[in-house]
Amino acid sequence: MIERVELRRVRLPLVHRFQTSSHAKRELEHILVTLIDTDGATGWGEIASPSGPFYCAETVESCWAVARDHLAPMILKAAWEHPSELPVVRGNYFARAGFDMAAWDLWARVRGVPLATALGGERVKVEAGVSLGIEPTIDDLLEQVGLRVAEGYRRVKLKIAPGWDVEPVTAVRERYPDLLLHVDANGAYPSGEMSVFGELDQRGLSMIEQPYAPRDLLAHAALQDRITTPICLDESIEEVGDLATALHLGAARIVNLKVSRMGGLTSALQAHDLAVRHGIPLWCGGMHEFGVGRAANVALSSLPGFTLPSDVSGSAKYYARDVTTEPIVCHGGLVDVPTKPGLGFDVDLDFVTAHTTRAQNFS
Repeated sequence: MIERVELRRVRLPLVHRFQTSSHAKRELEHILVTLIDTDGATGWGEIASPSGPFYCAETVESCWAVARDHLAPMILKAAWEHPSELPVVRGNYFARAGFDMAAWDLWARVRGVPLATALGGERVKVEAGVSLGIEPTIDDLLEQVGLRVAEGYRRVKLKIAPGWDVEPVTAVRERYPDLLLHVDANGAYPSGEMSVFGELDQRGLSMIEQPYAPRDLLAHAALQDRITTPICLDESIEEVGDLATALHLGAARIVNLKVSRMGGLTSALQAHDLAVRHGIPLWCGGMHEFGVGRAANVALSSLPGFTLPSDVSGSAKYYARDVTTEPIVCHGGLVDVPTKPGLGFDVDLDFVTAHTTRAQNFS
C-alpha cells in the first residue's frame, strides 16, 4: 500500500535552445512523482509533459491538476500487487505515466531487481541517438551535427517544418553521407503535402517521423504508398489500439514508443509486444526527460523489440546538472543499462528541492 505521495514541479534550464515546428524552449518544468509505501520504500516517476499544448493537449498545469485532484488520492486508496493494476483515468497520458513509472521503480526496488530486468529487457547497453532542433541557420545546424557526431552518436534526428526541410537536410546529408539520419515533422504538414516528402525520399533517410497530424492515419498510409522511406509514427500512438489501427492501415513501418505519451511503462510494454508480433522496428523517443524519466527510457530500450537507436542521449546534452546524483552518460553512442535495483539512479533531493517551484504532499 502507498502511504504517501509527493509531487514536485522542478524547473531546469537547457544548455542549448531547442526549437521544433511549433515552439522553442530554453528551460523545462517537469513534475516528479514520489510514491512511499508503508515500509518506507520509495519509487520515483516523472511527468515530462510540455509546458504548452503543442506536442499534445496536456501541459504542466493540466498534469498538475490531474495528479493533485485525481491520481494522487486514487493511488493512496488503491490495493495493488503489480504496477499494471494501478487505477487510471481516461486520457491524460503524461500525468498517468509519472505514477506508472514511480510504481514500477518502487516494485522493482522492493524486489531488488533492475527496472530493465523487471520489464523483460535483454541488453546491457542501448544505442543512443540524438535529436537536434531547428537552428537559426544551416551553418548552425551543421555545427550542432558535427558536435554530436564527434561525441560518438551514430544516429541524428533533425526537426523539420515547412520552409525548413529539404535544404537543411540536404546540407547535412552532403556533409555526412554515411550518417544514420532521419527527420521529424511533429505533424506540421497538411495532409495533401507530397512534394517535400518526395524530395526527402531521395536523401537516404532511415525514416520520416510524423509528417501529418496525429489522427490523420489515412494520409500517412497514402504517403507510405508513394515513398520508399519508412514512415515512423509518434504522436499518433497514444494507446495500444492506435498502434493496431495504424498497422492495419499500413500507416507506418516504424514506431516511436514514448513512455510519457503512452501513459507509462505498462502500456508501452503492451505496444512493444504488439509491434514485435507484427515485425515492426521500434525505438524509444524522448521528451527531454530529467534523469528519472531518462533512466526509465534506457530500461525500456533494453527490450528486444527496440532495434533502432533511441533518444536516450546523455544528460549533458540537455542539462548542465541533472536531478540524479550521477548523470546518464553516453560513450561512443552507447548507454549502459543500469544494474542497480529500480531505475538504477538515486535522486539528488537537495538539488531537486533547490529547483522546485511548487510541491504538494498527500497521505
